This record gives sequence, structure tokens and C-alpha cells, in this order.
Amino acid sequence: MHIHILGICGTFMGSLAVLAKELGHRVTGSDANVYPPMSTQLEAQGIELMQGYEPAHLEPAPDLVVIGNALSRGNPAVEHVLNKGLPYVSGPQWLADHVLQGRWVLAVAGTHGKTTTTSMLAWVLEHAGMSPGFLIGGVPQNFGISARLGGTPFFVVEADEYDSAFFDKRSKFVHYRPRTAILNNLEFDHADIFPDLAAIERQFHHLVRTIPSEGLIIHPIAEKALSHVLTMGCWTPVQTTGEGGQWQARLLHEDGSRFEVIFDGKTQGTVEWSLTGQHNVANALATLAAARHVGVVPPQGIEALNAFKSVKRRMETVAEINGVTIYDDFAHHPTAIATTLQGLRARVGEESIIAVIEPRSNSMKLGAHRDGLPDSVRQADSVIWYAPPNLGWDLAETAANCPVPAVVCDSLEAIIARVKEAAKGRTHVVIMSNGGFGGLHGKLAAALREGGPA
Repeated sequence: MHIHILGICGTFMGSLAVLAKELGHRVTGSDANVYPPMSTQLEAQGIELMQGYEPAHLEPAPDLVVIGNALSRGNPAVEHVLNKGLPYVSGPQWLADHVLQGRWVLAVAGTHGKTTTTSMLAWVLEHAGMSPGFLIGGVPQNFGISARLGGTPFFVVEADEYDSAFFDKRSKFVHYRPRTAILNNLEFDHADIFPDLAAIERQFHHLVRTIPSEGLIIHPIAEKALSHVLTMGCWTPVQTTGEGGQWQARLLHEDGSRFEVIFDGKTQGTVEWSLTGQHNVANALATLAAARHVGVVPPQGIEALNAFKSVKRRMETVAEINGVTIYDDFAHHPTAIATTLQGLRARVGEESIIAVIEPRSNSMKLGAHRDGLPDSVRQADSVIWYAPPNLGWDLAETAANCPVPAVVCDSLEAIIARVKEAAKGRTHVVIMSNGGFGGLHGKLAAALREGGPA
């Protein structure tokens, strides 16, 4: 079967393409923006990529078109599909029908940490010899690929609350019907499709409604929004993480790089890894709880976490030049920005941290997180805000309210010049964006190697 995927370079749709190829289908795809790591992964898989959404990409007609949720009515390719009566389906529906049917699905949902936690869980099961299938919204470094079918009934999926398609406004995760579900956290996000937190809570409860009574729900005990979701009705056993929960951590290093795991009051072992931050400690506890549900004992899970290498674009070190370390990070929400910087600060102590942030997500562009942004950068020594041309609010006001020195730049050249000026001695530059940021990481590294003016 020839499957054409519209929006193929999105992290979810790109992973879907890998699974379809592994199932033996001929897979092609179109996207407006083709950039690594997804484009690199797809090309390595022999999947043909086309720039833009030309109707000609759909001639001769494929057997099925999978339409990503970034596309809407008025898109030339979408209009061609509808006018020609081509068979089409949403990505989550295709995944449910052709991959997840009849499998033990372990789903990871939440506003933050989904990709990292899904990667952890897939790796823990892999380390235990369970050969899981997985679909992850990023490229986990332990696997080097974002999706695979796997060789056993177990399938680990990153369960996103974003909508499924222009013709299906349910959250993606409603399609997945997990037996084991991690609910990591819940905050207001996706302001382009949800009017308020209550609307997201309702979608999370739709997910809860699908989890069997012989399944398991795992969530942090301190997350009030998730507790509220479960008060709407819960028919499934629940395990809790965090202080006061069944799964707890005792930090042996304040940056979260070393901690003891405690389950039901008994110490299970010590995690010692390269990751930092309280958020990753929380991710680890949820992972161990989910893995235990499918038969991985905690000491075995801890051994796997000690060999976990994280995910590309999650505080990934991309270059170290003359004492300056450049990191690529996906953070695009005030909470994610804050926890990422807190983890780095705990690790590097008094060394200088420069945060470079692109407000690129739909919620950011709409200004939904504007009030929380100034305080989110408190742990940095300085921050550079990038003002894209289509930002609909005043970033200068945000910069003025930051508790650390902050500037707004409207070009990559200006950002590079600022970093070169500020980077004195040991400096850590964290570049935060949920897009390609115009290749800033590589351009900055090149400029630092060359020295001289930007």
C-alpha cells in the first residue's frame, strides 16, 4: 500500500511514517518545514520527503492519506484530498487501527516530560529484554530512532493531548486505549485549541475512561489538576509518586543526578545518571512504576535508568568551544523553562548560564504564557529573547520584567553577537525552541570557533 503523510516532519507524524515503513508500506510525505532530527531520520529510512503541500505530490493518487493535525481546511493538499475523494485518516486513528490493536499499551501523558519519560520507559523495557514497540515524539539516544513495531505485545506511546486532525478534535490519546497510563502533570497549554484548563482536564478524563479496571494509572500526588481529573470518576487502580506518594526519591545530589528510589517505604536502589533536575527525578519514578506493572522489578529498572542517555533536543550538548557549552532544549512553556534551568544551575553552580529563548509554540504566539515567562528564567544569569516577525504581543515588556538582565533580538546575527559578548570564562548557553530556530545552534558554534566579530 502507498501511504502519503501530510505533515510528515512533525515528531508524531514522522514516527508514524517509520512504523508504516516497517509494516511494509511504501511511504512518502509532504511538509512545509523539513528540518532535523526528523528529516534526517526519515531520509535514512528511505522515505521520500517533499517540500510544501502541492496537490501534485498526491498524483498518482496514494492508497491512503494520513493527515497531520497541523493542516486545516484551505491547505492545497487537504483541498485536493477532499475534492478527489481520496481515502484519508488521522494519525492517531491509523496508529490505533494498524499498530496498537491487541497490544499492551503503556501511554505517557502530561503537559511536560512526555518525550523523556516515554523514552525512559521504552529503554527500561528494552533493557529488561522485553523488546517493546514504541512511538516517541523525539529521537531517544539509546535507540537512535523515534519509533519501531517491537517484537512483543508491549507498546510504549507518547500520549499527546493535542487534537487529532481538522476533522477530529478529540485529543490524540483518546485513540490509544492504554492498559498502563502515566499522567505526568497537567497545566494550561495549547491555547490555540483549549479555552482553559478545565477543557484540558475533560480530555484527560476521556483518557481515564478508556483505561481498564485491571490496568494502572500513575500520577504525582502533588498535581492538583490530575487529582481533580480523577475525582470526575476513576475505575482503575492508582499509584502515586513524589513526597507522600507510594514512589518517592531521596536526593543524594541536589541536581537530581543521584537519588535513592523508595517504593512502599522500602529502598529499591540508587539512580546515578547524566540527567539533572527534579522533573527528571519525577519522570524516573513514574517510569519505574509503569515498568513494574508489566513485570520489571524496580532494581532492574534502576539499572536501566543508570544507562539511559536521554533524548535529542532535551538538554542535548551540541558543542563545547573554548569553555562555552551550547545546549539544545525543547522547552516552550514557563514551567519547562524553569525546571530545565534549575537543573542546570544545580549542576554548574556559579558558572554563567545564558538562556536563548524562541517563543514559537502556538500558545506562546497567542501570549497564553506571557505572564509566567519573566520568572521562568530566574536561574539564568542573562536571557536573550528572540522576537519572530509573527509574534502577536510585546516581548520587550516581558524582557523588562525579568529578574535577570534580558534583551530582545530580532535576528540570529544579533543573538550570536550578544552571546559572544557575554560568554566570558565557563559559560553554558541553553537554546530553547520547539522548532529548528533557523539553525542557530550550528551558526553560534561556528561563530565561537572562528572568534572575532559575529
